Amino acid sequence: MAKIILIMNQKGGVGKSNLCYNLSQNLSEHSKVAILDIDAQGSLSQLAKIVDSFQITTDENILTIDNNLDFIFIDTPPYLSSKLKGLIKIADLILVPTKAGILDLLAIDNTISIIKDELKENNTMIILNMVKANTTITEDILKNLDLHKINVAKTMISDLVAFTRSPLLKGVATDSNAQRQIDSLTKEVLTSLI
Repeated sequence: MAKIILIMNQKGGVGKSNLCYNLSQNLSEHSKVAILDIDAQGSLSQLAKIVDSFQITTDENILTIDNNLDFIFIDTPPYLSSKLKGLIKIADLILVPTKAGILDLLAIDNTISIIKDELKENNTMIILNMVKANTTITEDILKNLDLHKINVAKTMISDLVAFTRSPLLKGVATDSNAQRQIDSLTKEVLTSLI
């Protein structure tokens, strides 16, 4: 049965879809991967015609059928929907990307609260995403995230153009720094699933 990785945060603009794409692309080299896009914006669904290394679908039946997949990533909308509780329950791992900003830190509280309500905090990892280089606020945000008692990924994903362009280039392999970051985060994700 496929490992289900839920990517969620009630805040928009934290890079959920881009992170979902890049982790899927990275894992698809050696695994069978699919993305379930339940975000009403449908950003990832629009890529389905040009992606050939993994599947992108809006059909939630993918979660219940035997499909010989190794991983199913679920990209969620930028708000807390009633559907999330059920997805949290079935998720093997919940990834909560956030930017290193004050408003992002405030918004993460509701996301963490719903995860804790479902007793899944031990299956959750916060990821600092779209991190600006040479800023001191990142350390301040990390200290505040510790208060949630949720695992924070050691790997931070920088705000690099390579991540933004990745759907057009089928990943970030052309940028060694971006590839190193996504490789490192992929290892953390896999380790969390063991």
